[in-house]
Amino acid sequence: MQKLLAVLFLVPVFFLSACSSTSPRDDASIAHKGPTDINSTTAGPDIGKSPESSSAAVSDEVEQHAQKETDVWKRIGSDLRLTRDISEKTTASKLAWFARHQAYIDRVSDRATPYLYYIVEELEKRDMPLELALLPIVESAYNPFAYSPSRASGIWQFIPNTGKHYGLKQNWWYDGRRDIVAATDAALNYLQKLHKDFNGDWMLALAAYNSGEGNVGKAIRRNEKAGKPVDFFSLKLPRETRSYVPSLLAISEIVAHPEKYNITIKPIKNEKYFEQVNINSQIDLAMAAELSGLSIEELYTLNPGFNRWATDPIGPHRLLIPVTKTPAFENRLASLSSADRIKWQRHKIQKGESLGRIATHYRTDVSTLKQINRLKGNTIRTGHSLLIPTAQKPLKHYSLSLDSRRYKGLKSIGDGQRYVYTIKRGDNLWDIGRHYGISVKQLCAWNDISSKSILRPGKKLEIWVAEETDKTAKVVHVAANKTSSGKPGHISYQVLEGDSLWLISQQFGVSIKQIKKWNNLAKKRHLQPGQLLDIYTGTPPKGA
Repeated sequence: MQKLLAVLFLVPVFFLSACSSTSPRDDASIAHKGPTDINSTTAGPDIGKSPESSSAAVSDEVEQHAQKETDVWKRIGSDLRLTRDISEKTTASKLAWFARHQAYIDRVSDRATPYLYYIVEELEKRDMPLELALLPIVESAYNPFAYSPSRASGIWQFIPNTGKHYGLKQNWWYDGRRDIVAATDAALNYLQKLHKDFNGDWMLALAAYNSGEGNVGKAIRRNEKAGKPVDFFSLKLPRETRSYVPSLLAISEIVAHPEKYNITIKPIKNEKYFEQVNINSQIDLAMAAELSGLSIEELYTLNPGFNRWATDPIGPHRLLIPVTKTPAFENRLASLSSADRIKWQRHKIQKGESLGRIATHYRTDVSTLKQINRLKGNTIRTGHSLLIPTAQKPLKHYSLSLDSRRYKGLKSIGDGQRYVYTIKRGDNLWDIGRHYGISVKQLCAWNDISSKSILRPGKKLEIWVAEETDKTAKVVHVAANKTSSGKPGHISYQVLEGDSLWLISQQFGVSIKQIKKWNNLAKKRHLQPGQLLDIYTGTPPKGA
């Protein structure tokens, strides 16, 4: 998804697009290449054009039919509205791909199991086409942790700006773009807006969800000016969008007639899977998993919006819990003392420490530390204490937290250590990656950015490096030559946030006085993040 300023038809309007222009999301991207046009519906009245009595009658009939179905997939397949021309070239190609990939259909069905009933219910409440319940297949293969190079996230693939525009909160603790309930509500709101903007044409609305209202609006005006049709297939749209809509039509055809294509779709019970439980305040997710009788992976899968080891201290204060587990969870939660929800630790501030460094060490954020300890600024004093919320279990236990998922990116280089790099003027991702021995792709994944993101001086990058090379994570350049005795020579050390001369001297086994002498540091001069210091761990050259 991308934010676009565009003129739709003749009126200037500010437009946002809902999906990314480049979406890798598992093998979903293979199916994510094509479009089809539709201005009418097959079964039922045209959306937004039927008399109220007719609409109500159809709604009652659909509801009665839905209650009879035992499988949500069949419920969807028996009530599809969009016209599918399966002979259209791109749609036919996508249909053939789905028909050849039973294993893909199996994976998607497994992932959709906790979410599909809820999404179908929400669509029916709004009288929206049930095909839209299949849109996350095209967007993300129903992977709640899907993340694209253009920073789109979650099953509905919202980019940050569009997510914020539609009320999806995003901070260190929580990302509403991955929250199943919040993101579904935002996605349906956005799709309804697009449907209205494009005069009730769902095909154009879907195209705009993928590439942005601006692109679709421009394509319509071009064709109008040239006297050409303005249906979906007649428009000149981005390549991905020309593939996107046909992918949805193709998977809709598979769901409607799986036997026709020798496909078996794993049944999903046509009943509520989860309840939304009010938890009132922050809780460690390991504790929540224990109270609910779920594994930590199951809890994160239902609540993928939570980035860390605990829920957001300022909300949302709710967890999705399977219906069968809800009564026991609520009873156990009610008997849990507030002190047992979160583990607390008192930290005595050491010389040279900063709030940022302390927050990083305890896997929390600076704003939380300031709020809990009633700090107005970032200044802290050596010897004072901070009260800090800490995880009850080691990082690896929270296997689907953001930190753990980023950490898994280290598999190619083994176990690792997390560092925070402060961007300097003139930096680029390629140079930073080269210095740390990591790829641009890894940097982007760890920091929720794209390879084309603008790097602003002073901003922070999270970097994970192998433990055996953790010194090289702080060393930008080490002179290749060594003395004949094998002692290392000159090191150019890059100052990190929270560094002090004392910490650096301890790391390299030299004195503060030596560091000052080698770098002509004035007595009261403060170190700046990104600053380079000359360090001599062997015999320094004359005059140094």
